[in-house]
Amino acid sequence: MNDQYYTADPQSESRPVPCAFPYRGYGLNFMTDAGVFSKGELDVGSRLLLDALPSLNGDVLDLGCGWGAIGVAIAKANRDARVVMADVNHRALDLTRQNCQRNGVAAEVIESDGMAAVMGRRFDAIVTNPPIRAGKQVIYRMFADAAVSLKEGGALYLVIRKQQGAESCVKYLRTLFCTVEKLDKSGGFWVLKASEPVAQEGNDDEV
Repeated sequence: MNDQYYTADPQSESRPVPCAFPYRGYGLNFMTDAGVFSKGELDVGSRLLLDALPSLNGDVLDLGCGWGAIGVAIAKANRDARVVMADVNHRALDLTRQNCQRNGVAAEVIESDGMAAVMGRRFDAIVTNPPIRAGKQVIYRMFADAAVSLKEGGALYLVIRKQQGAESCVKYLRTLFCTVEKLDKSGGFWVLKASEPVAQEGNDDEV
């Protein structure tokens, strides 16, 4: 299939499929679709990432939100979190808005290529299952932008498959953050927490 989920306007025919999963005592219901990542199911990486997250509050960004699984789950289980959900994919954003309503959560849903539309804002947590197929340059740019967009004490949480570059990802994150922790290593995935951003003068170009 040549219709990539990280493009703005998927060309695949819309074929909506429901998805449901539990999260921390809540039953969540979603609508998914073709042309958006993980149609019809919560992918393993996102499940591991959600399960590894601590309680979150303050301003939280779901970066590359897809149809909204991560951001909706965070908003539902963390009532003190102010969730922003961002994606470049218009179909994904439409689904996310619907899925917020479907699950009774309030979130700001915005179109953004990576973090372009939120640069200048600060977050207590940035959470992402990054679009690996978009390429290392794209996702490393997201990590660099995240590092300069965290409030003091904030952290970046992400999941990456070991065979898709987890080790090199950790090495790069250590150029951006003083602390990089593995919260989980299972199912061929690493869930990472990066905190204490390094004072940066040019890390934006290190991709």
